[in-house]
Amino acid sequence: MGKEVTRTFDILERYMEEFPRKDALGGKKDGEWYTYSTEEYNTKSHQFAMGLMAMGIKPGDKVATVTANCPEWNFADMGMAMTGVIHVPIYPTISEDEYKYILKHAEVKILIVGDKKLFNKLNPLANIMDGLDAVYSFEEVEGAKNYNEILKLGESKKEEFEAKLKELKKSVQPEDLATIIYTSGTTGVPKGVMLTQANLVSNFVSHSHMHELGKDHHVISFLPLCHVYERSVNYHFQYKGMGVYYVSNMGQIVNAIKEIKPHMFNSVPRLLEKVYDGFVAKGKELSGVKKALYFWALELTQHFEYNKKYSPVLKYKIKIADKLIYSKWRAALGGNLVYAVSGGAALQPRIARVLGMAKIFNIEGYGLTETSPVIAVNNPAKKEMKIGTVGSVLDGFEVKIAEDGEILCKGPGVMKGYYKSPELTAEVMDENGWFHTGDIGVFEDDIYLKITDRKKEIFKLSGGKYIAPQMIENKLKASNLIDQVMVIGANEKFASALISPNFPLMHDWAAEHKIHFENNIELVQKQEVYEKMQKEVAIINKTLGLHEQISRIRLVCEEWTPASGELSPTLKLRRNMVAVKYQHLIDDIYSVGNN
Repeated sequence: MGKEVTRTFDILERYMEEFPRKDALGGKKDGEWYTYSTEEYNTKSHQFAMGLMAMGIKPGDKVATVTANCPEWNFADMGMAMTGVIHVPIYPTISEDEYKYILKHAEVKILIVGDKKLFNKLNPLANIMDGLDAVYSFEEVEGAKNYNEILKLGESKKEEFEAKLKELKKSVQPEDLATIIYTSGTTGVPKGVMLTQANLVSNFVSHSHMHELGKDHHVISFLPLCHVYERSVNYHFQYKGMGVYYVSNMGQIVNAIKEIKPHMFNSVPRLLEKVYDGFVAKGKELSGVKKALYFWALELTQHFEYNKKYSPVLKYKIKIADKLIYSKWRAALGGNLVYAVSGGAALQPRIARVLGMAKIFNIEGYGLTETSPVIAVNNPAKKEMKIGTVGSVLDGFEVKIAEDGEILCKGPGVMKGYYKSPELTAEVMDENGWFHTGDIGVFEDDIYLKITDRKKEIFKLSGGKYIAPQMIENKLKASNLIDQVMVIGANEKFASALISPNFPLMHDWAAEHKIHFENNIELVQKQEVYEKMQKEVAIINKTLGLHEQISRIRLVCEEWTPASGELSPTLKLRRNMVAVKYQHLIDDIYSVGNN
């Protein structure tokens, strides 16, 4: 199908020749949308590449980006790829310590940030880092070099570097390293996942075949491009000739959907939960017959299954509900939406059914940074779709379930290894070449992969961000008022914590502040005690990345001991035991009214 793509930047030639369009990339500035044509995209990417060459940046050097989504990110990404420069994309929300670690560990030469806030945060760090030569900004920021300077330099040196760039592009091989993406480890030290050109290309080409949309369609991109999930789908969109409009912050999504009217977007459960909550809220505003009809239609969605034959009666009911209610849901989402891709964490089946009944098909998938990322995905093209699963195994991948239930895989998307960490690589890659995902799963109907658990304690929030609870718990226990703590929030919007206070010290503190109580049950219910504990947690939150921060706490009135069952004989937290015992508190934290 069209020009062969073996390296990410091959997309540019394919885009130009086969799908030329005025709106290859779009963004928003000062409330107005602006676009770049396929030709401008190609030209600016080449200018960026020659700019890097003129600055003395060589193949194998590392350039980092820290930015919200913007079309200009693509010029930098493609410019790096065609010069053999390794792109190190970094989350804009991590802690200062993590930035320092990554910039030093990856030996970053140039850093490009998104805006003034990120420049002010990262420029002081850059000034004290050996080997980091310059900081640029995508947006105009006073006192900062602008990325346009790299483009202008490349353009001014075109005569000198154009032929050299052509040779350099030819020399970039599919097995060459394209990017290092850092993911949080259990110890809190990020691991640098090394992905080659072939890793990335094999993955996006394969999952681009799962639907029929293409050059006549456009999409919005709002999940962070620094994450391999959005980056891979971004390549996929361009490979298929679609126009991609970038949304720089989550607050702009609703307006972007109304204005761009996308045919598809890449999402996480958290956002689709918000869409569902919006539907429910709309129904609650109604009264009388209209309200009854609305919730009848909502209830009807739970009959939805892919590839299911409905009875004539059910078909008739769906037809009425579609005319009266579901059509309005589609209109609220721009009117064109056919597919909502979902990944990063498990989506509640009821949400997939609501969208499916409204003819917006949820393509839920599964993968890891280490697998470029997609291992399995629900596939409309093959009619392999099943709610509650992550679909069938992606073409090119081989998956087997180990004796202990762990998902193992092989395939062209599996990483080259962890940067500078052969021992960590050896922990996840066995001698037979199987990558150990750390996830537990089963196959349903011999086709559909279903994730049932995590082998280790790390979990994901519904936004797809990993939480390493032990690391956060250890930090929280640094407070002398916290004896034991369990961080929770798997598949929820935010992390929370159940805290067993250090009661002897808490008693002293209460006496000092003239807080009267009969017992620990009363003590943990005192507002002053709760506020004091929140202050302790707030101090620790400052040392954590945004997504790791503890949003809510609940205090328990018991000490956790091996005798009472919350701790093992070696004083390890028995998470399942604690979760069962305090399910009422967990339900209270995450109940609908509290979200």
